[in-house]
Amino acid sequence: MYSNPMDLTPSARTVLARRYLRRDAGGAVAETPDELFGRVAAAVAAGEARLPGGAPEEWAPRFAARLRALELLPNSPTLMNAGRAGGQLSACFVIPVDDSLEAIFDAVKLAALIHQTGGGTGFAFSRLRPRGDAVGSAQGVASGPLPFLRVIDAATDAIRQGGARRGANMGILRVDHPDVLDFVAAKSAPGALENFNLSVAVTDAFMEAVAAGADYDLVSPRSGRAVARLAARDVLARIVQAAWASGEPGLVFIDRINRDNPTAHEALIESTNPCGELPLPPYDSCNLASISLPRFLRAGADVATARAGTATAAADALDWARLRDAVRESVRFLDDVIEANTFPVPQIAAVTRRNRRVGLGVMGWAELLMRVGIPYASDEALALGERVAELFRREALAASQALAVERGAFPAWPGSRWEREGRAPQRNATLLTVAPTGTISVIAGTTSGIEPLFALALTRHVLDGAALPEPFPLFEEVARREGFAAPALTSEVARRGRAGGLAAVPERWQRVFATAGEIAPEWHLRHQALWQRYVDNAVSKTVNLPAGAAPADVERIYRLAWESGCKGITVYRDGTRAGQVLQAGIACQNGDC
Repeated sequence: MYSNPMDLTPSARTVLARRYLRRDAGGAVAETPDELFGRVAAAVAAGEARLPGGAPEEWAPRFAARLRALELLPNSPTLMNAGRAGGQLSACFVIPVDDSLEAIFDAVKLAALIHQTGGGTGFAFSRLRPRGDAVGSAQGVASGPLPFLRVIDAATDAIRQGGARRGANMGILRVDHPDVLDFVAAKSAPGALENFNLSVAVTDAFMEAVAAGADYDLVSPRSGRAVARLAARDVLARIVQAAWASGEPGLVFIDRINRDNPTAHEALIESTNPCGELPLPPYDSCNLASISLPRFLRAGADVATARAGTATAAADALDWARLRDAVRESVRFLDDVIEANTFPVPQIAAVTRRNRRVGLGVMGWAELLMRVGIPYASDEALALGERVAELFRREALAASQALAVERGAFPAWPGSRWEREGRAPQRNATLLTVAPTGTISVIAGTTSGIEPLFALALTRHVLDGAALPEPFPLFEEVARREGFAAPALTSEVARRGRAGGLAAVPERWQRVFATAGEIAPEWHLRHQALWQRYVDNAVSKTVNLPAGAAPADVERIYRLAWESGCKGITVYRDGTRAGQVLQAGIACQNGDC
């Protein structure tokens, strides 16, 4: 199935050269991909030397083998910075924003330092007094949270992360904050807050009021008193309309997140990282890595399996022993990253080392399903997903518990949720997440996270304005194997980006190769809910909607996300933003697609 493990796709080589490979003083690339993976593995394994039972000389080659085989890839800051000056390796941070001018601008400064190293930041603005509230020190009135989002947005734009990675922020406001409606409309104007994703932190009480058709209180964060009441359904309708128009805001189910928070005895969670998969308390950070699932298909097993198209046949095609070993080694890799890391400020170092949160996830889920002939929109896909997700949870926990015996439990273990539930001590407060894996999935040559395939051929617009054509060769492989390949079909699929509705493609294979916009939103949500049951952090997943979807479709998805146990939800209706990173279809040149 895969040839030379380092047989990187053209897009992978382009992305590595532009963003990750070391450059000399003159700006020329001075590192190969093989050397990059060796550098990262050696720098991470060096963390072993600081830990009981550590063995850098053993683990550096083992980590390097995983990376070079594209079985495991860490988050972008680790690929960029490991073994280089600075050495900030974490992907995600949450910075507290307290209700004072000094605290707000301390947060701006810290965000700028983090963005400079390639990290992303999350903020909750719910502690800030609302617009028009009294400001005693100046005998004036407060401007509310929104102007300070704009300040951070402008600072992010100024930093631009050295041109290597776009600065990213998450801005969250509680649904019971008096300025919630202003927040909901904050991105309605084109170009507003381009460096922010926005989510409303909705409470159980709010969702229950929506179900009951009741009003709810808006509460001043300064006084703690109710200052107004709104109809919950009207507020949800405003959120839905904004999300239908622009994809934002999403929802974060904040009470559910804190019920699952293992260190709630020390700090509640107010925000997430920019993509929503990492709910974090103030000053915490997280290191991510993702395993490419298609790499664990047994050699030659995918052809017969794809013709069967069942979860049972697919399970037989997976090398479960190799996947188990990869999960266990990946947990050790991420725990070592914490030791190898250089943190931006002492507060972040202290909280990170106290909780030792990590986030191991997956990529290539949609590719795996296509290789074994299972449609994303099927019960067979969910059945296979259950088995894979259960293995990740079981083996990650076993690995963290083994590390706790070797190295000690995370320092916040006493009083944690896990201790109260009677678990054996573990090394890390959290273990699993599902990240979007946007860039690292390009390097791995696979589909992102647990998302369906965006298109069978697409154009990717990258940071420097370049447009990268990306065909999806698996479709052409299957078309040749199954006897329906033809030059005209190849050109048409490349132009459209999908095979749905083409008479030349058998109906079964149209279903297997259905793209994100062709899959009913409920199936998107069922996959997210399935993985969330096994993931102790959260799941980054966008429910793609066709351009013709109605606001009622968005509201239905938001309500279903709440009912199905998700920790957050984001939708995107095709074409609602200028400058989409991904666009379906590529232009053929001289008949070559």
